[in-house]
Amino acid sequence: MNVLIVFAHPERQSLNGALLDVAVRELEAQGHKVQVSDLYTMHWKATVDRDDFPGLSSDASLKVWKASHDGFAAGDLTEDVKAEQEKLRWADTVILQFPLWWFAMPAILKGWVDRVYASGFAYGVGEHSDKRWGDRYGEGVMEGKRAMLIVTAGGWPEHYSERGINGPIDDLLFPINHGILFYPGFTVLPPFVAYRVDRLDDAKFGVVADQLRERMRTLETIRPIPYRRQNYGDYQIPTMEVLPELVPPGVKGFEVHLAPERD
Repeated sequence: MNVLIVFAHPERQSLNGALLDVAVRELEAQGHKVQVSDLYTMHWKATVDRDDFPGLSSDASLKVWKASHDGFAAGDLTEDVKAEQEKLRWADTVILQFPLWWFAMPAILKGWVDRVYASGFAYGVGEHSDKRWGDRYGEGVMEGKRAMLIVTAGGWPEHYSERGINGPIDDLLFPINHGILFYPGFTVLPPFVAYRVDRLDDAKFGVVADQLRERMRTLETIRPIPYRRQNYGDYQIPTMEVLPELVPPGVKGFEVHLAPERD
């Protein structure tokens, strides 16, 4: 299996960096091929601007979706973006690894998504009609590939629980899991989250490292998050609302987009 890890932490000699080493070594020990995009080491350009679209006329207005669509179709995106797109094509599994900063991913990783996910590559594909709304949410270019998050948080697991002050971790990660990974077609695996990372001593790190090794050993077998696929009858078009009869009583919010698991 080919595994791409997109790593977003400014200090390679950090706990995040140590977890990256654990993941890579375990994956390679299992016989998998691994590539790492270390965004800070790469000095990844995080902002989208006119420089991303060499073919855009100087007197044309910058509409990012159109410029990325035209640039992708013409093979005229910048070399760093094209290189990352090739890595995504190569990968069977993609892992985004990052510290949870202000309830989201670091800006450099969001910038990787903004620039690499060009229109025609990660979105804006498939038939758009009164029966379909494009190939997305379970379909698309990344269909057949798996993806997951490795996330570190400073807070306690209780802080990210159903009654926790920060809100449930699955809710906080929903925009990434559902909106960034499931949208272009990835099968999304449950995230691996390490808590209280600023207080991990060697013994506690050893426990987390063992848990991560186990997760890397089960990438091909662990049950994915059972998100509802867009074009398979659960949503009414064009409003894109889950059919009311499919939502159990009391279920609301992000949970309505989870289909009942079938054995």
